Amino acid sequence: MNILIDNRQDKVDAINLEELVEKVIKTVLEVEEVIDNVEVSVSFVDNEEIRKLNKYYRGIDKPTDVLSFPLAEFEDTYAEVEEIEEDSEEVQPIGDIVISLEKALEQSMEYGHSFEREVAYLTAHSMLHLLGYDHETEEERKIMREKEEEVMARLNIGR
Repeated sequence: MNILIDNRQDKVDAINLEELVEKVIKTVLEVEEVIDNVEVSVSFVDNEEIRKLNKYYRGIDKPTDVLSFPLAEFEDTYAEVEEIEEDSEEVQPIGDIVISLEKALEQSMEYGHSFEREVAYLTAHSMLHLLGYDHETEEERKIMREKEEEVMARLNIGR
């Protein structure tokens, strides 16, 4: 598995976040029983950069906490990943995650939990989007929330 992490901001200390993000990604893949031959890119940005991305890709001119950019519908991507032999070094990219550390810090204070917990939750949430989950309907929201909570429980990260 390849996890590429790029810190493109200087407003919030990102020390020790790489290990946390990697653990969350691996745990999501375990929960979803996805083999490790995948690649995920994670970028840490500030509110201004995520606002621009949010405006460009979603037409919403305000900062958000996290954006997910799947490279394909996961069912198609996963079918390709399943064809890769377990011991193969071939890696299938599944998508990109962009997290505003500035917004994550704001939300952690607003919700009364640690900054690390907020980053872990946003990473899990975004990974589930990369794997095809969504929360457009109440049923989808319920399923996704259960998955997020399972990941956080496995990591022993509480509120």
